[in-house]
Amino acid sequence: MTTMTETSARFREFKMPDVGEGLTEAEILKWYVKPGDTVTDGQVVCEVETAKAAVELPIPFDGVVHELRFPEGTTVDVGQVIISVDVAPGEGPVETPVAEPVAAPEPAAAPEAPKTRTPVLVGYGVAESSTKRRPRKGAEVAQQAAAAIQGELNGHGSVAPETRPLAKPPVRKLAKDLGIDLATVTPTGKDGVITREDVHAAAAPVTAGEPAAAPAPEPAAAPSAQVPTVAAVPGARETRIPVKGVRKAIAQAMVGSAFTAPHVTEFVTVDVTRTMKLVAQLKEDKDMAGVRVNPLLIIAKALLVAIKRNPEVNAAWDEANQEIVQKHYVNLGIAAATPRGLIVPNIKDAHEQTLPQLAASLGELVATAREGRTSPAAMAGGTVTITNVGVFGVDTGTPILNPGESAILAVGSIKLQPWVHKGKVKPRQVTTLALSFDHRLVDGELGSKVLADVAAILEQPKRLITWG
Repeated sequence: MTTMTETSARFREFKMPDVGEGLTEAEILKWYVKPGDTVTDGQVVCEVETAKAAVELPIPFDGVVHELRFPEGTTVDVGQVIISVDVAPGEGPVETPVAEPVAAPEPAAAPEAPKTRTPVLVGYGVAESSTKRRPRKGAEVAQQAAAAIQGELNGHGSVAPETRPLAKPPVRKLAKDLGIDLATVTPTGKDGVITREDVHAAAAPVTAGEPAAAPAPEPAAAPSAQVPTVAAVPGARETRIPVKGVRKAIAQAMVGSAFTAPHVTEFVTVDVTRTMKLVAQLKEDKDMAGVRVNPLLIIAKALLVAIKRNPEVNAAWDEANQEIVQKHYVNLGIAAATPRGLIVPNIKDAHEQTLPQLAASLGELVATAREGRTSPAAMAGGTVTITNVGVFGVDTGTPILNPGESAILAVGSIKLQPWVHKGKVKPRQVTTLALSFDHRLVDGELGSKVLADVAAILEQPKRLITWG
């Protein structure tokens, strides 16, 4: 017993943290270390995907990796130990039998995971061991892990080892999808960081050469992490895809929203010709230089003005306390289709932003979502949402509320259509808006006023000045 205590004291165990808000599980996408590797405090050891985003996990202490508890692709509950580290490798070998790599694993072993013998230098002679270590029950590891994760989410908590190529998670995923070893890629980014362009450049000779293997897919066609690609069996009538990660979260949230909040959807078709002219003018405005100007910008501003005129719509239903919580701020959600599935990041305090600031925020939000870098914090706390189904050529739809929000505005495609304008039929730019709202919070009159205000502003954008 004394030997077990002394040996166990050499090991620190890192548990799966809650990297979001109340998440219960995460899938291990990729390990960046293996048993026998030396790790330092703050070094990223793996990438995991939660129901909201992909996040890299840094280890909060120094040592030599002793054991990886779960293989890649495993969904692990928050609080489970995922890796153990020998924090005192200089004290001599671990007092356990050394098994050869071909030795059969112990029958009672928990999930298969690589083991290690005496700590050695990175990449040298790692062998398997059947030793199991009991988890440490102190709060120190969890507190350090939480601090390390928060630092990672804030962009300053991780220090990559010199032997590991520097690249962001979306770039690593792209390289994996294209079959590119990052160690062979020449970085051109700041401080030696590998960029998406570097990966594409490395992939070009492969895709352009002789077809020794299947051509690498373009990034847009890359399979999402939460919907793994399952090879179709020739002649098979069905293919089954595991539901997990973001797709699982979307399904649960949509079912919960649809059967909890009584939805009402109203529609209006509006002439947005003047809005389109305003967009063209703003693109030439020097005050808007450097930001992307599109119809979504004016629609977002119109919704913010409509909420200002009808603040009761910006609320939430508190079932536990049987209260309506009116929000005196607007965190404007933008539904974004990404390789990982539908996510709804939001612009914090959008109601306080000027038009150029709102344009910059929208551009940053969309770019971050497409690159898969949206953090869980960016998707929390939304109050109302816009979903632009028009980008897919769809006229309109009946959107489902984002959980915890009171309203969602769907914007259809903008098309040139015959329209009665000043008593004559003329070709005009026309779109259809659909507003879904929670009928517990929003009566038909209030919902109609909000939708009518948005439509009126898009028809006459000068109302942004007179009403805003």
